[in-house]
Amino acid sequence: MSTQQEQTEVPIRDQVEKVLDRLRPMLMADGGNIELIDVKDDEVFVQLVGACGMCPSSTMTMKMGVERAVKEAIPSIKRVTNI
Repeated sequence: MSTQQEQTEVPIRDQVEKVLDRLRPMLMADGGNIELIDVKDDEVFVQLVGACGMCPSSTMTMKMGVERAVKEAIPSIKRVTNI
């Protein structure tokens, strides 16, 4: 009889924060940052702050940077929304 090791599941919010932590140095280098607001079902809500909040490239940063990284790391996430 074999014993199964109980796996501790990392909360989705913690998983998202870990991904955002990897992106923060790049955002901070440009005078900005990102704040996790909420995770509901398969959607993550964030807010770009500092220089990133007003940057004309913020849409591209969200789609090609933040959303892409989050979806790759956490496949259950379908959308990342900047509020």
